[in-house]
Amino acid sequence: MRKKSAGAPYMDLHLSPEDRVGAAPGKPASKPRPARKGSARAERVEPQLGGSDAAFALDAGEPIAPERRGKAKPAKARKGRREKRPLTFGWFVGKLFYWGFVLAVWGGIAIAGVVAYYAVQLPAADSWAVPERPANIRIVAANGQLISNRGQMGGEAVALRELPHYVPAAVLAIEDRRFYEHFGVDPIGILRAFINNTTEGRITGGGSTITQQLAKNLFLTPDQNYGRKIQEALLSLWLERNYTKEDILELYLNRVFFGHNSYGIEAASQTYFGKSARNLSLGEAAILAGSLQAPSRLNPRTNPEASATRARLVLGAMAEEGYISQAEADAAAIDPNKRIRTRVAGAEYYVADWVESLMTAYLGEVKQDVIVSTTIDWDLQKHAEFVVKEMVTAKGSELGFSQGALVAMETDGTVRAIVGGTDYGQSQFNRAVTSRRQPGSAFKPFVWMAAMEKGYTPDTVAEDAPFNYEGWAPENAGGQYRGQVTLRDALAYSLNTIAAKLAIDVTPQAVVEAAMRMGISANLPAVPSIALGTAEVSLLELTAAYAPFANGGQGVIANVITRIETVDGQVLYESIPAGPGEVVSPVVVAEMNDMLHTAVEIGTGKRAQLDGWPMAGKTGTSQKARDAVFVGYTARMVTGVWLGNDDDTATKLAGGSVPVEIWSQFMSKAHEGYAVAELPGMYGAQTQYAQPDLQPMEQAPPQRTTRTIVDLLGEIFGGRQ
Repeated sequence: MRKKSAGAPYMDLHLSPEDRVGAAPGKPASKPRPARKGSARAERVEPQLGGSDAAFALDAGEPIAPERRGKAKPAKARKGRREKRPLTFGWFVGKLFYWGFVLAVWGGIAIAGVVAYYAVQLPAADSWAVPERPANIRIVAANGQLISNRGQMGGEAVALRELPHYVPAAVLAIEDRRFYEHFGVDPIGILRAFINNTTEGRITGGGSTITQQLAKNLFLTPDQNYGRKIQEALLSLWLERNYTKEDILELYLNRVFFGHNSYGIEAASQTYFGKSARNLSLGEAAILAGSLQAPSRLNPRTNPEASATRARLVLGAMAEEGYISQAEADAAAIDPNKRIRTRVAGAEYYVADWVESLMTAYLGEVKQDVIVSTTIDWDLQKHAEFVVKEMVTAKGSELGFSQGALVAMETDGTVRAIVGGTDYGQSQFNRAVTSRRQPGSAFKPFVWMAAMEKGYTPDTVAEDAPFNYEGWAPENAGGQYRGQVTLRDALAYSLNTIAAKLAIDVTPQAVVEAAMRMGISANLPAVPSIALGTAEVSLLELTAAYAPFANGGQGVIANVITRIETVDGQVLYESIPAGPGEVVSPVVVAEMNDMLHTAVEIGTGKRAQLDGWPMAGKTGTSQKARDAVFVGYTARMVTGVWLGNDDDTATKLAGGSVPVEIWSQFMSKAHEGYAVAELPGMYGAQTQYAQPDLQPMEQAPPQRTTRTIVDLLGEIFGGRQ
């Protein structure tokens, strides 16, 4: 019981345990903690009720305000509810601006984070550098005519100043009209592309600048994703900061893909039009610029109609931008009723492939642009291509063959023409250099040569008749036999039985050794059947192996490269005369020329014609006529021809038919303007024959005597034939 204070009414307030906050009815309150001495709680003064400074106001309907702690100020008395403001346009604009600003800030932060994420995946900026352009191999004929460009790019780089002004203008007009105005990324172009894509309902353009396209080509993979586009933009800014606009445009024109393995404007110009980009016409420049949108689809070789349509669009854009007049655009437009004339990939491309394959052997890795001068006679090359293609077209269907090949070289091994097939565009397989086929009887001269070296002569008599050797019984074509014949006539008429008997007599190993000495590099099995040309060889090596007969006995190495130099004129390689030296004696050469001349005079090669030039050669037809071959030569040139099918199916050919016709047409052209020359040792060859070592010298007649192979085989095999 508290005492009544002066001036205040007395009130006695009793609180039961149930009246405490949180107490349950009927449950005694927990025992209060004793106040600690000196604490604020011990000194607490109970509030006075009803006084002017009362801490609580008891008013029915009003909640008891909680005690405020710390420095918080008491809430102001509420003066009543705030009235709702009407939704006005200004209020809406304000809210829109506010939230737009907020979203823009957060969007900028998000974009910055994404950019930073992909930026850190790139190498450090101070290590960025434009990669070196892969080396180009420019291959030219003996007269400087471009044969082809080889290498990863397909063409050499050209300076911007070397191009006609309308070439880069065409690219800018259709690919990046604001090239000289933007900083590598064109926001206006991106917005325009977005609007156009939205309007068209499909993707009509991506808004990428030339700088962005260059950055992609130089540094990035072609993957289409947002991360790559962000990196592309960053690299574009770097390019614009470190290179001039002209530098960027030149880099772009020399790196961009134009289709058909052509990277750069020079490669594209050579591929499609057979000329340098320095000589492009306005219409051709528009065609190439138009193809950049889809190089594999819009190039003039794959789709000339779409290419022409796109070129007209380019010309219109050029006129709109003021690069050319509308009259010039109309004059250069491609007539939709006329096909675009593009370069046809000719047989010289087989030469280029061969030369490219040799580059590692000559230089190792090619690290800079080089010019390779070859031995190819451009006019003869094109003539050889024409003759082979015409014959295949004219007689292929009738006689069941679809492919042909030709190798022509001078007697020292200098290659003048190579035809590896009838259509390089359809098949790049080189049937003259890479393919290995059975030469048939065209291999027999090496058998006869081995026999001459053993002591036989062209007048040695042998018997053409069936025989069996350890279960092998070779037969002549047609199944006919001539009886007693000289080796000269046996080679001229290509008698298989005589060839087999000679090979057995001199031994197959001696035949293999003779062929390899002459230039055959294929793996030849030392078996009797090799005499019939069953071992596979390339036309190139077979032709080169005949060269010693034409030059007097000197071995040759087929050579097509004369000089390799850089574009600045530094000589990296220059050929010098080289070879294995004498591989067959002049006496044997004379004997072989005597017999092989007979083969084209009265034998299987008698269709060969060459306007008075002394010539020699041998035909060959493999089993089931799958291959038809003729290799013939004069004192000036050796040429080999092959006809057949890639799938090795039978034909109706013979080596003395169409191959000889092709040989005659080509060789007639090749000998125009040259003085007639005799074959080594051909005339008077009989007086040059070495004395045989077949009987005592005192019994030897003034000239070489002969004996039959039947006699020799009787001595070797005990009379077995």
